[in-house]
Amino acid sequence: MTDDTRDHDRTMIRLPEMGLVVLVGVSGSGKSHFARKHFAPAQVVSSDACRAMVSGDENDQSATADAFDLLHYIVGKRLRRGLLTVVDATNVQSRARQSLLQLAKAHDVLTAAIVLDVPEHVAVERNAARPDRDLPEHVVPRQRRELRRGLRSLGREFRRVRVLTGTEEIDAATIAYDRSWNDRRDLTGPFDVVGDVHGCRAELEDLLAGLGYEIVRDASGRAVDANHPGGRTVLFVGDLVDRGPDSPGVLRLAMGMVASGNALCVSGNHEAKLVRALRGRKVRVAHGLAESLEQLAAEPEEFRADALRFMDGLISHYVLDEGRLVVAHAGLKEDYHGRASGRVRSFALYGDTTGETDEYGLPVRYPWARDYRGKATVVYGHTPVPEPEWVNNTICLDTGVVFGGKLTALRYPERELVSVPAREVWYEPVRPLDALASAGSVAGGHRESDVLRIEDVMDNSGVETRLMGRVTVREENALAALEVMSRFAVDPRWLVYLPPTMSPAATSALPGYLEHPAEALAAYRDRGVARVVCEEKHMGSRAVAVVCRDAAVAAARFGVDDGTTGALFTRTGRAFFRDPDRTREVLDRVRAAIGAAGLWDELDTGWLVLDCELLPWSAKAMDLIRTQYAATGAAARAALPMASGALARAQARGLDLGGLREHVDRRAANAARFRDAYARYCWPVDGLDGLRLAPFQVLAGDGTAWATARDHDWHLDAAGRLADADPTGLIRRTGSMVADLADAASEEAVTGWWEELTASGGEGMVVKPLGPLPEGTKVQPGVKCRGREYLRIIYGPDYTEPEHLDRLRGRSLGRKRSLAMREHALGLEALDRLAAGEPVWRVHQAVFAVLALESEPVDPRL
Repeated sequence: MTDDTRDHDRTMIRLPEMGLVVLVGVSGSGKSHFARKHFAPAQVVSSDACRAMVSGDENDQSATADAFDLLHYIVGKRLRRGLLTVVDATNVQSRARQSLLQLAKAHDVLTAAIVLDVPEHVAVERNAARPDRDLPEHVVPRQRRELRRGLRSLGREFRRVRVLTGTEEIDAATIAYDRSWNDRRDLTGPFDVVGDVHGCRAELEDLLAGLGYEIVRDASGRAVDANHPGGRTVLFVGDLVDRGPDSPGVLRLAMGMVASGNALCVSGNHEAKLVRALRGRKVRVAHGLAESLEQLAAEPEEFRADALRFMDGLISHYVLDEGRLVVAHAGLKEDYHGRASGRVRSFALYGDTTGETDEYGLPVRYPWARDYRGKATVVYGHTPVPEPEWVNNTICLDTGVVFGGKLTALRYPERELVSVPAREVWYEPVRPLDALASAGSVAGGHRESDVLRIEDVMDNSGVETRLMGRVTVREENALAALEVMSRFAVDPRWLVYLPPTMSPAATSALPGYLEHPAEALAAYRDRGVARVVCEEKHMGSRAVAVVCRDAAVAAARFGVDDGTTGALFTRTGRAFFRDPDRTREVLDRVRAAIGAAGLWDELDTGWLVLDCELLPWSAKAMDLIRTQYAATGAAARAALPMASGALARAQARGLDLGGLREHVDRRAANAARFRDAYARYCWPVDGLDGLRLAPFQVLAGDGTAWATARDHDWHLDAAGRLADADPTGLIRRTGSMVADLADAASEEAVTGWWEELTASGGEGMVVKPLGPLPEGTKVQPGVKCRGREYLRIIYGPDYTEPEHLDRLRGRSLGRKRSLAMREHALGLEALDRLAAGEPVWRVHQAVFAVLALESEPVDPRL
């Protein structure tokens, strides 16, 4: 080591990346200057700044109590968020430091103290040079005496202490940061997380071989390493030892894999207890410890020493894959991820017990996973379960291999489970495996953990989406949605998606038109979109169909074990039909069509979510049609001809009506058109006879959100295949045309198709972008362009009169467009979470937000 290197080591201060740093020094020792030099402004919490905030004067000593209340509040908030926090205060008194240390302990972070020890005369001279500070002469000497007394206890108070003596050493100091041992966010996998092995070496070798690892053996044929040709890494969840037939063999293999970089391992409670026993501590020799001690006694001393060092060096947990994966032996709640303290380690090793024991004398463990709401996937072991089960993005992999169960691994990020059976029962369990139940299971086919809680959607931070970042929901809107979802919605296990609203095209300036394809196509062209698909817009009721291949899939994937195999619900989450038999019949036909079209196998899924329109409009909206539309049409068709007749008679008598008769005649003609408009979408339905279901998008299936994975032409093709495969005529094809926005002829063809479609009674079309979207540009996911006659239903019989059209052209679309974008982002987020296998409450968080946004004040006619 060179002299320069040694000097560098002496001036280097190493601090934890996350933790509490306390500057200690008398007034005038240069703490604020040191903080400004070495730390970002946001990292420093200054007592002087807090005093100025609460009193307007940083030298007002009467405000000290309030200032430190504020300082402690800020420090606590930063530590809770895992941010490095530097406290700039004198901190020469032990009691002042204790309150800060309590905050660090409460938030399970490491602590460090940096002492700036300058000569007394230097501090006095610096204070005297400050015109804004007038310290009594006794203050600095008193603080210096307190500092001297406290230096002896600093080493017991803080994890790290560095004393800088004199101005030269202070000026020469540099700062470096140490990443926490459990912070391996840089490792992104892929990983194979292996559950509790408990000395079952043969089964571990079987599992590794099944996962594709090549096992390396020493000259004696013992497994000493294993590597994967695909570069995968094993993560052991702890409890390698005890109970099984070959704890040394398991240790030898795991130690070799860790040493070669092919594995990571966290400590289990059995390793922790074995370490204490090997060190001669007094422990209770039970739960398989005797077997491990006996097996290790037959090993060479060198191996026992290596094994002791290995187990003693195991940490409590790892945070991996940029924070998306956490591995801990007994699991870890979100507040403890990446933290370091005795209670974090205790939780990671033993879990959270209630203090009670069960009928077998074993501790009753608090089901922390049921309350877990963290973003990271937590993989753990510790408590044997018959089968691994996802609970709130957590999974226990201890499947009791040593008790005759199996040894299980989770392939990450694939989320695939791989298991090998135990070769025999190596250790009789205190509690039979068939008496175990997965944490969080409750009666009724779903877990309490799946239930959405009001705080999940009332959080001011909103719902995080991949497409638009955070989407916020107003409290009053959330309360309205809560009423609908809790009282009227279908079984929540099926409620995995709600469709978004859609904005109309920009208002047309063409005579007699409120909406026209020209504006819809121009809007996308102006945004840089090259191609669009124009889809027939069916006039019916929006329907979402969730269809499972069979009851076994429904039970395994959605937790529905009552024999139902899907659901059909409206855009507000209500069951489409009151009669469950009719729902079943519709889903049976859809399921048969999916099978006949070959989509189950082609998409490699046992379930699908389809976005559809169910026709006719009258099948769902007959009451609305009768009370609102038919009543208006009937009244107009009864009254206006009578008024026209009376005016004709008056005109015959020579009265000057000033065009009134012509006006009434136009209104009568408009009323007839109004009646014809809604009547086109009403026809008789008897059971399924007369019903039509028009799917236009395959939203999601097992492992894939097809809504984002494929373009719209693929979806229309899949929907067309379903229609072709349905011999009953229930499933209807959705017509479409593709427009090249650089080709005027292509646009003319689409416009002609729209005119023909709307003239024959069609509602209109939906225009959606095709291909990759321009970067950095917000593009509507789709705009609707409705026909001239259909809009009479929306805006009234006389809306085409010039005075009404002129008024309606002033309609504002800004709110509607914003609402459509936000609901679209939430819908895709729900599908992404569903396809990824996230907890149902996470899916419902986005679904609920869509329903809540529907309460926003937007013109319902748009």
